[in-house]
Amino acid sequence: MSGLKFLKVGDQAPSFTALDQDGNTIKSDNFKGKKWVIYFYPKDQTPGCIAQACNIRDNYQTLLDKNISIIGVSADSQKSHLNFIAKQQIPFPLIADEDKSVIRAFGVWGEKKFMGKIYDGIHRTTFLIDENNIIQGIIEKPKTKAHVEEILEVF
Repeated sequence: MSGLKFLKVGDQAPSFTALDQDGNTIKSDNFKGKKWVIYFYPKDQTPGCIAQACNIRDNYQTLLDKNISIIGVSADSQKSHLNFIAKQQIPFPLIADEDKSVIRAFGVWGEKKFMGKIYDGIHRTTFLIDENNIIQGIIEKPKTKAHVEEILEVF
């Protein structure tokens, strides 16, 4: 598939600096010494993305109790993320990666097929990263309604 990087378990997580929905800077370096999850999703306010975000929201305290930080990433704007967060009561940051720099760094931008059409887009993928910024797990095509269970199987 065009554009996909194929990071593997054991690889160093890509470094990045990006802005969240409030314009706060999020750096991968901020997570050193912590377990963290970065998940990529196609678009705010779409059924699968709502299910995934709400599953994380509903189990967010469990992640916090295990000292796991989580951030979501899509190519939507800060305004779109603010609306998504308000409507779905999402308690964690969403990176507004409009230039797709983080999306491309993690290799999740590429060719997709839907209803016979071929187009480029974000492949729904989650990376589980340890205290040393090493990828411990990659969940490709996560179960949107049981995503936290999948995360906890690794962490």
